[in-house]
Amino acid sequence: MSISQYFPIWDQLTQAQQDLLTASASKAQATKGTVLHNGSADCLGLLLVCSGQLRAYILSDEGREITLYRLFERDMCLFSASCMLQSIQFDIQIEVEKDAEFWIIPPDVYKSLMEQSSAVANYTNEVMSARFSEVMWLMEQVMWKSFDKRLADFLLQESVLDGTDQLVLTHEKIANHMGTAREVVTRMLRYFQSEGLVSLSRGVVKIENEAALRQLSER
Repeated sequence: MSISQYFPIWDQLTQAQQDLLTASASKAQATKGTVLHNGSADCLGLLLVCSGQLRAYILSDEGREITLYRLFERDMCLFSASCMLQSIQFDIQIEVEKDAEFWIIPPDVYKSLMEQSSAVANYTNEVMSARFSEVMWLMEQVMWKSFDKRLADFLLQESVLDGTDQLVLTHEKIANHMGTAREVVTRMLRYFQSEGLVSLSRGVVKIENEAALRQLSER
C-alpha cells in the first residue's frame, strides 16, 4: 500500500508535496523486541505505522523503564525524529511490541513540509499535544494513584489490546511498563492471586475476575 493511504492529511497536500513524500519515504519492517529509536542522539525519521504495535518509553539513569504510550496502525511517531524537535530535552526510546510495518519519513523532508503547509504544521501540533496529554495523564497516575489500582488498570488494558484474559507477560516486563521494580510487581500479583483476581504461571498472568479488577482500578 502507498503512503497516501496512511498519511492522515494526504488530501490537503499539493501535488508537489505529495510527490516529495512519495519519493522520499521508505517502507520498513521490524520484529518484536527491536529498538527503532534510542534517544536524542538517534534521528531515524518520522514513523508512520502501517501495522503492528510500537511502544514509546523513557529510561532512567538506573536502567528503569516506564511506558509513555503505544503506537498503532496509522499513528505517527514524531519523537523518532528528535533532531527536528529542538525543544525536546528528554530521550525517548521506541521499541517494537508486535511485529510492525511502517513508513519512515526523513526529518528534513517533514520539516520542509511543515514550513510549506499550514495543514501539516497544524496536524503536527495536534499530534504533539495528544502525546503530551498522554504523558501528563501517566504522571498523574504515577503520582496520585496507588500501585494496586495502577496494576489492575494495566492488566485490563493489556487484556483489551491482546484480546485475551491470558496475558503472556513476565513480572519484569510489567515492571518495565510501569516504571517500578520487579519485586514490587511480584508482591502485588501474588496478593491479587490470593484474592482470586488473577492466577499466575511462568510468564503468564491470567485474569480470573475482570469485574473485581475493574472495580479496584476505578475505586
